[in-house]
Amino acid sequence: MALPIEFIARTRALLGEEYDKLEAALQADVPVSIRINQRKGTKAPETSPVAWSETGYYLPERLSFTFDPQFHAGAYYVQEASSMFLEQAIRTFVDGPVKCLDLCAAPGGKSTHLISLLPEGSLLVSNEVIRTRSNILAENMTKWGNPNSIVTNNDPEEIGRLTHLFDVIVTDVPCSGEGMFRKDTDSTGEWSVANVNLCAARQRRIIHDIWNALKPGGLLIYSTCTYNTEENEDNIHYILEELGAEALSIPVKEEWQITGPLRHAHPVYRFFPHKTKGEGFFLAALRKATGEIEEIRPKGKGKKDKGKATPAIPSLINNWLQEPDSFRMEVFNDTIQAIPTVHYDTWQLISNQLRIVSAGIRIGEIKGKDILPAHSLAVSTALNKTAFTRVEVSWADAVKYLKKEALLLPSDIEKGYVLVCYNDFPLGFVKHLGNRANNLYPQEWRIRSGYLPDKVILFPGE
Repeated sequence: MALPIEFIARTRALLGEEYDKLEAALQADVPVSIRINQRKGTKAPETSPVAWSETGYYLPERLSFTFDPQFHAGAYYVQEASSMFLEQAIRTFVDGPVKCLDLCAAPGGKSTHLISLLPEGSLLVSNEVIRTRSNILAENMTKWGNPNSIVTNNDPEEIGRLTHLFDVIVTDVPCSGEGMFRKDTDSTGEWSVANVNLCAARQRRIIHDIWNALKPGGLLIYSTCTYNTEENEDNIHYILEELGAEALSIPVKEEWQITGPLRHAHPVYRFFPHKTKGEGFFLAALRKATGEIEEIRPKGKGKKDKGKATPAIPSLINNWLQEPDSFRMEVFNDTIQAIPTVHYDTWQLISNQLRIVSAGIRIGEIKGKDILPAHSLAVSTALNKTAFTRVEVSWADAVKYLKKEALLLPSDIEKGYVLVCYNDFPLGFVKHLGNRANNLYPQEWRIRSGYLPDKVILFPGE
């Protein structure tokens, strides 16, 4: 990998003699790391743990993720190890239910991590400004299975109008990506000093746009995957000076080899690949000054909804959830949506002001007297698995299912909606008709690859 000459000069000036170690590390292999989904009962692999994450593990080799059914079932998520340090900030400063915003959330690594970390009773709003990426985010959040989430597709400025709504805002801001050079070698050709300065300015604008949505006394977590000080220490100093925030210290262990500030004296946390087993990463935790909190209340139904009768929701679906009384059911164009009752008012408020891509659990679609169960229900941790006939399939049939191909079920399987499982992880539904089964896996999520690799490496323990 050929590094840009200006990058070398700037980073050498920043690190001195240590730079040669960084450059050597950038030529080495990229570590593979995952986080397991404890809420789905995923067992920890017998591999090296990521020291700063209770659910993070390094793998000895890259898995065949596309052809691993447990990956599609949300049993684990592939995430870069350094970025899992977010866990330390959350565990240090969040000790009760919160409303949390993950502002730049796609494809979903930090959001799936956050929703696993936040205390019971919390709500996570995951936002992505680019429409296509927001759909990928919604897919990954759906597969992770926690219903206490909302995915939105809005500009930071629009979210900033939700005055004092959030207790915690995580901003993994778009950056010049120096810390990902090893993982994406083509990105070196897109790097320039001009782009570094452009990114730094954009990052400050994003923080300004979102600042009003953070409660007084609330927590802002700022992170990038780049090395330079313009996008890191300089921006933290700017936020402290211009917005009156306070930089917070996060307890770390010496053996983690995390680097402190390279400019200014504020507590910040840097990961270099020649010191820690992961890619480049930077994080700072900031506290907004205290003050009076301005409450905003959800509006009632819009004019176009007034007077419309709400379709009757069949009681059958109550059996499909483990705790049906914990949800409020809403119907949109014959689609039944389950919203956690504790977050219903916030959901109403957000739905009146933002573009919601997904929220809670999509239960199913009303088809005359029938209800077609949705994939969101199948992979949700709130699913009552005993409500459906279940069939355990082999790896080969699981891949067929994920390709949305036809499955031939055993003749003794009862007709109707059947939950297809692999290693006891639900993959989705089929409608068993006796002589054939209609595959109900979402068309847009199917495995599109037309071939199988010569060697398939699956999640440890499979």
